[in-house]
Amino acid sequence: MADPQSTPPGDEADQQGATADSGIDADDEQSSGPATDEASVEALRAEVEEKYDFDDFGPEDMAKMTAEEWEVAFEEESWITGGELLDRVADDLRSRVATREVFARVERHTDPQRVLAYSDEGYALVFPDGTVEGHGTVLRDVKPTVALCSMDDYDVPEPPSDDPLPEPEEVPEGGNELGNWMLQLIAGVQLLAGLVLIGGGILAAAGQIGGEGASPVLLIVAGLAFLAIALVLFLVVANARLSDKFRSEEYRDRLRAIGLSDGERPEFVPALEPDGSGESEDGQHEG
Repeated sequence: MADPQSTPPGDEADQQGATADSGIDADDEQSSGPATDEASVEALRAEVEEKYDFDDFGPEDMAKMTAEEWEVAFEEESWITGGELLDRVADDLRSRVATREVFARVERHTDPQRVLAYSDEGYALVFPDGTVEGHGTVLRDVKPTVALCSMDDYDVPEPPSDDPLPEPEEVPEGGNELGNWMLQLIAGVQLLAGLVLIGGGILAAAGQIGGEGASPVLLIVAGLAFLAIALVLFLVVANARLSDKFRSEEYRDRLRAIGLSDGERPEFVPALEPDGSGESEDGQHEG
């Protein structure tokens, strides 16, 4: 009688073969895992190089990059950190403030080592390891700057000064007056031509000038069209001057709000307490 617990020779061989195949498959998966990961990284790196022009890489491009794209595009060992990074960030931000790309007050602190940028709508605090904290539009502007300044290939522009923001009283009332004067000159010519045409139409209707082919109605209509053009141009100049005045006043208000006049920061900006590691007496350079 056959033992009910015994296994036929053929079935036992099949089971051993299946076990061996499973072991081989597991080994293959373990060996192919790193290779697959490396291939995916290389594929992502190639995609990043095709997507971005690193010869003309700017803050706008950095803002579009994902964390995965950043990791494969730049080697961590080549990142600039520490005080050098903070110096580069401060100079780059001051250059962008001077060109009106960013509105913020920039402070380079040495005790503790920090870069603080703030406006009337938010702030950003940059640490030596490249991390950034804060909120508002300033944080959005500072993040790509920190990423760019941590790259050794990025040339930081030289700021015009350590204090690129003007005093509120130094902000001019208007913008480009040359353009306004040119528009007024054109409007004046249009106005004069319109008056001449309307006058000619009136005289032609009275029979004082022109002959049978003269059309007083046509002259008057043309004159009114020139007057309408002149009126539109004068309104454009008036609106431009009024807008410039409002923008200038708004800019002065924002400068006052960040304490440029009295030296006080907005209440939401964190205070930086000295930790004794700084090199200067007051622990900061403002700009």
